[in-house]
Amino acid sequence: MNTQITGNIVDVFNETIYPATIIVENSRIVSIKRESTSCIGFIVPGLIDSHIHIESSMLIPSEFARLAVVHGTVATVSDPHEIANVCGIDGVRFMLENGDAVPFKFYFGAPSCVPATAFETAGGSLGIGEIKELLMSDSFKYLSEMMNFPAVINNFPDVLEKLNLAKSLKKPIDGHAPGLRGESCKRYVDAGITTDHESVTIEEALEKISYGMKIQIREGSAARNFDELAPLICTHCDSVMLCSDDKHPDDLVAGHINDMVKRALKQGIDIMKVLRAASLNPVKHYGLDVGLLREGDYADCIVIDNLAEFNILETYINGDLVAKDGKSLIKTVPAKPLNNFNAQAKSEMDFAVRAKPGMIKTIAALDGQIITKMELLEPKIEGAFAISDPSRDILKIAVVNRYENVAPAVGFIKNFGLKTGAIASSIAHDSHNIITVGVGDSDICRAVNLIIRQRGGIAAVYDGREDILPLPFGGIMTDCDGYETAKRYGSLSGIVKEEMGCTQKAPFMLLSFMALIVIPHLKISDKGLFDVDSFNFTELFMY
Repeated sequence: MNTQITGNIVDVFNETIYPATIIVENSRIVSIKRESTSCIGFIVPGLIDSHIHIESSMLIPSEFARLAVVHGTVATVSDPHEIANVCGIDGVRFMLENGDAVPFKFYFGAPSCVPATAFETAGGSLGIGEIKELLMSDSFKYLSEMMNFPAVINNFPDVLEKLNLAKSLKKPIDGHAPGLRGESCKRYVDAGITTDHESVTIEEALEKISYGMKIQIREGSAARNFDELAPLICTHCDSVMLCSDDKHPDDLVAGHINDMVKRALKQGIDIMKVLRAASLNPVKHYGLDVGLLREGDYADCIVIDNLAEFNILETYINGDLVAKDGKSLIKTVPAKPLNNFNAQAKSEMDFAVRAKPGMIKTIAALDGQIITKMELLEPKIEGAFAISDPSRDILKIAVVNRYENVAPAVGFIKNFGLKTGAIASSIAHDSHNIITVGVGDSDICRAVNLIIRQRGGIAAVYDGREDILPLPFGGIMTDCDGYETAKRYGSLSGIVKEEMGCTQKAPFMLLSFMALIVIPHLKISDKGLFDVDSFNFTELFMY
């Protein structure tokens, strides 16, 4: 069956706009017929998220797609290392199979760091054999972000083997180099790593571009770097792409890459440069089978009302209409849950911290960032124990191993803002153990045990009440309707901010990154407090 789409085509290659009708047969554009008069609406290439972890939407791929197409997203470059850290290669295969069940273009990478480090307990492991199996498949376009940058810089043999494998197969290697500068950064790039999504300043990004990297400008639910890095779209449009990295469901309902496009256009950035970053550059860099409005291309495009407001009217993938007037036309597909959860119920005393002389090394959270600082603070002592001090916004934080029944690791965090109760989540990057923050040990224990009983989810405990959003797929995703999940998540986040006093914009997202021990400066894993700068464990008390 033929499909015809009429409008003013925005030709990114020739930087022209002209009225035309696109004729589609068998998923591809077979001809573009120029019209003699101007048309209503504009046809532009479909948008691409150049780096995202689908799991962070808390939705399985098929449900993610239903939300994303409404915003003009036709494809994602997706690193499935979250589910891989929980369920190993079976988790990666699940993402591929579920994504293939819907008309959306998921391009997955082979996770390079599972487990991410030896300093935390993960549920899965991908060695060189599993990575080779994935990269040998046409379904896997690249080697996912190499987070262990110290191992790259210091030429660790197992890491070099992964990099050399990807290079031998001519597949791009994604980077992850937060704050890496100078000679160390150059060595990292020289190892064959081609992208970075962790730049937070224009100076850092420009240095990485000078070494040959592509910069993925990130605007997610926790890390938001668009405002700082947007000028690069003007000055280095061939070296930048757009990405979200991590997008929680309520934010995904509100918008996706289209929001970044709108903001760039409002800043006066040329539409052609914006679309290069949002569409053309990821297609070229990763070799994606995504059309760019040329004869012979797949018919992947969106229809918008005008070039100033960029409101999306229709989304097409392979010539099929998948979203229209703000409504998704992708149907829900059934999926069988997989999980890996062996933790047993904890007691209140498991979270007690026996006091010692001296100051405590405290994680200082930064709103809108996934990096932290370390602050030395005087602990509040009650009897023989160090406890939370909400009057100074110093709260207890703990990580509970979900794969083995062992004692939790407990520390303290500042700037989280909870005034009462506790929250907990089995989304804790990268190994997805249970992470919790709270005012009192009793509520912390209740929140953790609520997660354990459900075998995964996000939970809040306050004023004797309990609320949880279950996540039966690896403890990090659900197959429930994406819009309903977003509503439930938004409600739970609202409770944490409005009823419990949290001052963070995205409390559960931020909490999940406090266990990400490859991001500076002080974090916590299930094995203890971790100094990312020295890349080793550190004691809570400093004498």
